Amino acid sequence: MKNMSQTIRFTGLATAAAWVMGTHLLAIREQGRAPLQRPASRAADLVLHGGKIVSVDDRGPDAQAIAVTGDTITALGSNQDIQPYIGPATRVIELNGALATPGFIDAHAHFTGVGEAARNLKLSTAKDWNDIVRMVAEAAQKVKPGEWILGRGWHQEKWSEVPSPNVEGFPLHEALSKASPNNPVWLTHASGHAGFANAYAMKMAEVTKTTADPPGGKILRDADGNATGLFNERAQGIVGEALAHDRAMRTPAQVEADLRTVIELASRESLAKGITTVNDAGSPPSTIDVMKRVIDEGKLPLRVWMMLRETPDKLAADMPKYRTINYGDKRFSVRAIKRAIDGALGSRGAWMLEPYADLPSTSGMNTDTLDDIRQTAELSIKYDYQVAVHAIGDRGNRETLNIYEDTFKKHPEKNSKDLRWRIEHAQHLSAADIPRFGRLGVIASMEGIHCTSDAPYVLARLGPKRAEEGAYVWQKLMKSGAVIANGTDAPVEDIDPIPSFYASVSRKLKDGTVFYADQRMSRMEALRSYTISAAFAGFDEGIKGSLVAGKLADITVFSKDIMTVPEDQIPSARVLYTIVGGKVQYTAAQ
Repeated sequence: MKNMSQTIRFTGLATAAAWVMGTHLLAIREQGRAPLQRPASRAADLVLHGGKIVSVDDRGPDAQAIAVTGDTITALGSNQDIQPYIGPATRVIELNGALATPGFIDAHAHFTGVGEAARNLKLSTAKDWNDIVRMVAEAAQKVKPGEWILGRGWHQEKWSEVPSPNVEGFPLHEALSKASPNNPVWLTHASGHAGFANAYAMKMAEVTKTTADPPGGKILRDADGNATGLFNERAQGIVGEALAHDRAMRTPAQVEADLRTVIELASRESLAKGITTVNDAGSPPSTIDVMKRVIDEGKLPLRVWMMLRETPDKLAADMPKYRTINYGDKRFSVRAIKRAIDGALGSRGAWMLEPYADLPSTSGMNTDTLDDIRQTAELSIKYDYQVAVHAIGDRGNRETLNIYEDTFKKHPEKNSKDLRWRIEHAQHLSAADIPRFGRLGVIASMEGIHCTSDAPYVLARLGPKRAEEGAYVWQKLMKSGAVIANGTDAPVEDIDPIPSFYASVSRKLKDGTVFYADQRMSRMEALRSYTISAAFAGFDEGIKGSLVAGKLADITVFSKDIMTVPEDQIPSARVLYTIVGGKVQYTAAQ
């Protein structure tokens, strides 16, 4: 492989003549002759200069500088190589040794959820249940009677103490209800797979002792049969319907205005964290319609790749209508169908092959039915969609793989590896199922940060044997031939990729212990999982995911070289610039 000082790569320039001149220059450089000046054609619009540029391109080495024309990478090379691309109107960013990588792609986040979280109570900082009660009490002083108080991010396993009284480790609603007697309160668990309501909200939802658990859900009750306030998995819909009914009083214009605000907040948050593409893990047609209008107005500053989440009875009609590939200057795609076969480990909703070690009365639960997922798989073959199934528990993953494999066998005309069907999370696997990912070509869309965030209670839930066998087994999956795409599951976690990258390479917990170190990723494996592998998971590796002439100029610039600094310095790196399509969309405050 030639040194970057000996080669410079070109994509098609403005004219055929310029292309010929450019390839002639490349040939001369490869022969080791003195560099020539850039051929007569327009100068680059943007040049990043004087840094370390990791291309994530197997065919070429890294560089010091990069030139961008329009939304496309024109060339990479040494500072000297790229100097001829600088004209009077070229914007030049001196990197001063900073690291530039392909734009980070969050392979699994909830885009509008990120925007909603920016408007609601942030409960992830709560040290215990009393903290949450206090936060709600303060919010109740600022809103009108009858207005909903919403929040997200609490996690009982991360509190400093178990609440008292409690049922299965979850608090009872009385203190919360006392703090907010005149407002309905709905607080979503960090996982998104459970929620907590106060008495006012449960009254609005008409929850009584006789309210039945819905299929795939559970209302947690005390010894007398009274609802504690905790609604697990599909039971969240009981309170959700009351909230939706209240929100239905808004006009269509108000609904769209709210969604546009959420999209703007989510875009701003993502760009500030270095994310150039968000893979949205499931949104309804109404969101897709508004997203397209926002793009038509030129108001979406990053790229969104979206999974359609629709009720089973509407899928057949809506799938052909909403499939969208690189709409609006490659800003937006709707390429997959989202389903959820189980819940989350934290709320004991993940569907396990054996009972939970810390609650033997349950093995979790099946949420979307197997028949629903089978029908979705068939429709996806028909309408050329990926299937993306949320599966966290080992049984949830096995059942999903079974459905995938059965569908592939029914359609031998399809190469399963070309379909690139996905399992979202794939957190806890049986040893027997790990090789199936590579064999079937199923993408493991996982979140590095979940490993270290969940690890403190994984051993309690699963026991050491199951945890070692199949908990966040990145190396085992990669050795099977599986592609791993990384992300955050925001707003379950912060959309910031730096903590997730750090978790992927260190698996280090807050107490300094390392969670099964043999499954750590190398730094390049982690970088690939956030760039080219995440692009591959969305069929976009031909246009993004690596820094190559001809690809989109989506670039993230970091203050520290996260590829080489001592491991414990990775978390202190910050994003300096986020560039999407050659436009600087975020600049860190100096």
